[in-house]
This record gives sequence, structure tokens and C-alpha cells, in this order.
Amino acid sequence: MKILMLTPYLPYPLLSGGQIRTYNLLKKLANKHEVTLFALIKENNEKRFIPELEKYCAKVKVFKRSSTPFTLSNIFRTAISSFPFLVIRNHVPEVVDAVKKELENDEYDLIHAETFYMMPHIPETTIPTLLVEQTIEYLGYESYAKKAPKLLKFLLDIDIRKIKLWERHYWNQSQKLIVMSDEDKKFIGSEIGSEEKIEVVANGVDTAWFEEKKRVHPKYPTLLSVGTFKWLPNVEAVDFLVKKVWPLVSKTMQESRLWIVGNAPTKEVIAFQEKDPHITVSGTIPDIRDAFKGAHILVAPVFSGKGTRYKILEAMASGTPIVATTTAVEGLDVTHGTHVLTSDTPNGMAKLIVKLLKDPTLQKKLAKNGKAFVKNKYDWSIISEKLDTIYQTIGSKKE
Repeated sequence: MKILMLTPYLPYPLLSGGQIRTYNLLKKLANKHEVTLFALIKENNEKRFIPELEKYCAKVKVFKRSSTPFTLSNIFRTAISSFPFLVIRNHVPEVVDAVKKELENDEYDLIHAETFYMMPHIPETTIPTLLVEQTIEYLGYESYAKKAPKLLKFLLDIDIRKIKLWERHYWNQSQKLIVMSDEDKKFIGSEIGSEEKIEVVANGVDTAWFEEKKRVHPKYPTLLSVGTFKWLPNVEAVDFLVKKVWPLVSKTMQESRLWIVGNAPTKEVIAFQEKDPHITVSGTIPDIRDAFKGAHILVAPVFSGKGTRYKILEAMASGTPIVATTTAVEGLDVTHGTHVLTSDTPNGMAKLIVKLLKDPTLQKKLAKNGKAFVKNKYDWSIISEKLDTIYQTIGSKKE
């Protein structure tokens, strides 16, 4: 099957959840389908990664958008447009022309769009369109807006209404809608009045790759926080962890350490290690397995956003026990006390962390159960088979 895939990022290197997902699916489906990839980049030096993707794609074309989101042009265009800032900052007119030309010059069975804000690049066509929503965007922004200053909140509320309008529009327009969890499916189904065209293709993990690395036991009890800081829920999570949970843990276990890992840490996040010598902020590291294999516990106090969490799946694949909020593991079908430990309060999380750090037997139990869980349900080989089945179904309907 010939597929045209549109992504708002180049799916390599693997710095974000979206990149991890797209890269692994391309890798697994390369022998079954002929994929042409159209991807947005922010910097020209990203072009050096194209050869890695050409291993799995028939063609790879990249299109440059603004390097930073908050340009005067993006702000002005958002102010006079019905589109939200999220669409404007990811809209490249050149892509519209390129997609139109590609569809005229070649016969495609399916168009695969990652994220609703890539949909405006697709011209009117009879070719079936599959939209993948890795998260429900407006919910994440709503959570952030609630805590914002009044003037910023006012501006955000206007933009959030635009996001909600266009997100729903493209949910309805696509022939098939892919979401990350049953909870997302139910939520979107209630928004558009039906779950009929919605399918769950969860995020996955390369279990064999994580098993290749051996665990390195740190000298001190070490908590790990993982997540790209370009995603607002991760920024909120680290702030909650450092300010509300960590003081309770470090007071009880003074020798403990907190290790924060994630792409593009903010100045506020970097400042945490300057105020507390027991906190280390590493930003991006060459091999994420070193983080999971070099800590005793992953702590994930996520309170907003939708979709399954890579940090949870990767921690399980690494054999790293997890203490998380219920939102952080939503949609994964895990059980408290068997696969993870969950709490939604600072005191509750701190108590679970201390309990887990002091109980090696419980650590081993959670590690063993977590590994088996992701291997049986979330390995990319399993996830890619489900997507392939959907491809075959929707692609065969082309007139």
C-alpha cells in the first residue's frame, strides 16, 4: 500500500514521544508498505537525520517552519485568523503545494496525518485520510490556562476555543481517527457523537532494546523524573515533584537524590539543581536507557493531558519501579500494587516513594510484573500489527 504520511516533526532523533512513536512504526511497517514522509523541521541541520529515515521510507521530504514559535509573524497571523496559534506555528504553505503536487503525480492509497494541526496541509481529495491524535490538545492547554495570570488566561482562553473548534472539525473530517487509549476513544466519541470510526493504537516500547542495557545501581537512593519540557504537563509535573513531593522525601531520607532528565529544560527547571545539591538536571542524554537503568524509582506526577505515557512504558521495559498519579497511567490498564504504585497527593506520593525505596522485595516485584506487562501488551511489534490492520481496512475503501 502507498501511504503519504505528514508529521509536524522529523521522526529522528528520538527526543520526544511523537518521534519515538513515528520512527518505530515506520521501522516495523517498512516491509509491508511504501511510505512517503513529509515532515516539518525547525533547523536546517536536522536534514542530516534524513538518511536514517530513508531506510524505512520510499521518499523523505522536509519543510522548514519557524525555529521559535513566538515570532511576530505567527502572533499576527493568529490574531487575524480563525486558526489557533498551534495550527499557525505549524502551517507551512509550501507543504500544501507539495502535497497537492504529490497526489497529482502519484497514486496513493492512504494519507496518514500525525496530529490535527497537520490536517490543513491536505487539499480536498477522495483519498482516505487517517488522523492520529497522540493527545487531546485543548485539554492540556486548558489545564495550563487555569493556573495562568488573568491577562494571559484571557488570551489563552480565546486560543483554546479555536483549538477545540478545529480539533473537533478534523476529528469529524477524517475517515478514521486513531487515539492512544480507550479513555481517549470514549472522550472523543462523546465529543463527536460516535465512537464508530475511532480506533485505539496505543504507544509502544522496544522491549528488547531496553533489555540490552544492564542496571547500574546508584550509590544513593535515586528518584528519576523523565519527560520533554516542550510539553506543558511535564513542566507542571516536575514543578509539583520538586516543590511538593521531594521536600517530604528528602526530609525522611536525607541521603536520597533526584535526577531530572528531559529535552529542552526551562530556566526554572535548571534552577532546581542550583538551589538543592541533591537535585541533578541533565536535560537530554545520549541514551535514555542510562537514566532508567541508573535510578531506583521513576516518579511521574502528571495531572493533565491525554494519551499513554512513554516514560511509564519505558520504565517498565527497563525494570524500573514506578510511583505515579492515576492520570500518568490512565489508559494503560495497570493495577496499583501489582504493576505500579499510585497516589494523587503530595503526602501520598512521598509515603509510597519512601516505602518503595526501603523495600527491595517490592521493587523487584514491580519490576518483574512491569516487564512482563509491556512485553505482552505494548511491544512495538504488537502495536504495529494493529495499525497495519487498520491501514488495510481503510485503504481498501479508496474508490
